[in-house]
Amino acid sequence: MTDVDLEFARVRAVLDRPTLRLMSRPTSAVVLAVFRTVFDRDVQYVPAERMHLQVEEHVARLQTAGARTPANEARSAAPDAGMVSEQGEPDARPNGRALCREWVAAQWLVRSNSPDGDEQYSLTSHALEALSLVDALSSDRALISESRLAMIVDAVHRWAARAEPDPAIQVRRIDAQIAELQAERDRLEHGEVDTVDDARMRDGYTNISDLIRQLPSDFKRVEEAVAAMHRSIVEDFRQEVRPIGEILDDYLARTDNLMEATPEGRAFEGAFELLRDDALLLRLRDDIQTILAHPFADGLGAAERRAFRNTVVILRQGIEDVLAQRRQLTATLRDQIVAHDVARDRELDAVLRSVERGLATWMDQGSARDRLPLGLLPATAEVGTLRERFYDPDAESVPPAIEEPDDDVFEELDVETIRRHGGPLLTELRAALRSASADSSVDAFHGLPPEQRRPVELFGLAHLLTGHDDFESAAHLAEHRTVRPDGSPVTFHMPTAALTDERRGPVPDTTNDEHAQEAR
Repeated sequence: MTDVDLEFARVRAVLDRPTLRLMSRPTSAVVLAVFRTVFDRDVQYVPAERMHLQVEEHVARLQTAGARTPANEARSAAPDAGMVSEQGEPDARPNGRALCREWVAAQWLVRSNSPDGDEQYSLTSHALEALSLVDALSSDRALISESRLAMIVDAVHRWAARAEPDPAIQVRRIDAQIAELQAERDRLEHGEVDTVDDARMRDGYTNISDLIRQLPSDFKRVEEAVAAMHRSIVEDFRQEVRPIGEILDDYLARTDNLMEATPEGRAFEGAFELLRDDALLLRLRDDIQTILAHPFADGLGAAERRAFRNTVVILRQGIEDVLAQRRQLTATLRDQIVAHDVARDRELDAVLRSVERGLATWMDQGSARDRLPLGLLPATAEVGTLRERFYDPDAESVPPAIEEPDDDVFEELDVETIRRHGGPLLTELRAALRSASADSSVDAFHGLPPEQRRPVELFGLAHLLTGHDDFESAAHLAEHRTVRPDGSPVTFHMPTAALTDERRGPVPDTTNDEHAQEAR
């Protein structure tokens, strides 16, 4: 092949890329305008239903204005998606779902699932590259400017310093930079400040904005490269016939070297190491605020200021999208390795291929408005009533007879025994508190006979002393020596109250308590 043949093949391959196909279509102006309107600089994902409605509205508006729209092409691709007017002619209103389906096939849109499970659309790297090219060509700027040349010279100088193998030359370069910075510092200390005019600041801002506009497409290209490797690995895994040990070694090695397998991945790894420095991102945010504080920024629009201020957000979001795609690949590999069944995958693949062949045959023989009844896959199984319980001999046996209770098991109890194990004796306690021989409630309690100083009597004593200030405030704690019904002593600490002549009278005397005692 001659040189012109090789050059023709290279140019032909470039022109067949989705980016240039989008730029060269007769309806590219409408498609790009819709993309720029729906996907703002701050919007990366749009829900599917909202996307369909917005595409219909925007394309219909441009069609009314006289622009050439892809509505007719979408309607010809899906004739049954259109509507019919009252005169029996096809409605000219575009179908958003059909247009989005066409743009997905053209590799301008990606349809995926959100973390919530809903379907959403996002632009591919080809569409982002086309939008970036349109933005760059539509801005009024000089292709050769001071800031662009200074950026090129600084980059060449920096990388030349890193590529220099001689340490002496590197030391001389650093000494020259130190001397230059020291001279700049001395000049600033003397109050000599060089102010930059608005024109030069505007030129530098435009140059930086051009680079920022390329970031989303660059990140999306890396994400698509990871997704392509994802599909390739899964497809190879399904067709794999090697031993499981060899499969594990091969795919784990490919996972470890995933970002080094493609040029995009290697470039992303270098950028990721740089952008992982939080101090660097903080300095970048401060520098952006400083640039926007210059007087030239008063002439910027709100959208331009917002896009320039969101540079750090774009960087973080791009890195997060690529890492999310890589995590998905790792999870898929793990699931495939754990639950991989070669025979089942081949059987499923054969069934799907047969379904595709059947659909292709039906599409060739039928028309767009033919109807084909499809049954449920799989069909409902007709199963009779299954026995839920089986014969159990124990369930059919007669339970054993109930034995007659032995009347001699329980000892005969008298009233005195029952009362000794019952509640407090409020009548005796009240009489003891009213006696003139006791100065305090604890003395009155200890004056009772042992059979009336049971632990349960303390509950009755607390009930009768309710309302005495010194008892309720627990000003004095005293030992209350009680005797259990079995004769064993036990001591409790409980508040006591002084029994003066004024306080003997108000001791509660409720008839309900006596009735309760008699009931016990």
